[in-house]
Amino acid sequence: MGVSGSGKTTVGELLSEKTGWPFYDADTFHSKGNIDKMKAGIPLTDEDRWPWLDKMNAFAATQLGSGSIILACSALKEMYRQHLCKGIDKNCCFIFLKGDYDTIINRLQNRQQHYMPATLLRSQFDTLEEPTGAITVDIVQPTETIVEQIITAISKN
Repeated sequence: MGVSGSGKTTVGELLSEKTGWPFYDADTFHSKGNIDKMKAGIPLTDEDRWPWLDKMNAFAATQLGSGSIILACSALKEMYRQHLCKGIDKNCCFIFLKGDYDTIINRLQNRQQHYMPATLLRSQFDTLEEPTGAITVDIVQPTETIVEQIITAISKN
């Protein structure tokens, strides 16, 4: 979890490669309306997010019957994280990809072919409620190092 540009997809894909767990990106669960809104530079509201969170929760509950999965999702607020884990609490583990605004805005300004404009980053930082109890990793490290830290932390849980 983390703001846009924190490396959720990059880390999730490598983590999937290293663990063999399937990777899913929350972006694929957004409605066309949500995507259009973000493309237009309009931040999503809680009301926009609930159906998206419902879809991911139902999907995760179904997939967990076959084993562990990796789901990259912003999950910016505690209530979103609780909603994502509803009914599957004991099987949820959040990894917080933590970075500062300057590092991430630089990444977003250099990213191509993504609907989330860099102009929305400030609203994500304003919304972000840093999790307690999550595995927190600093995103300034190489992706390989981040993934190694995550695997080590997960193995201790």
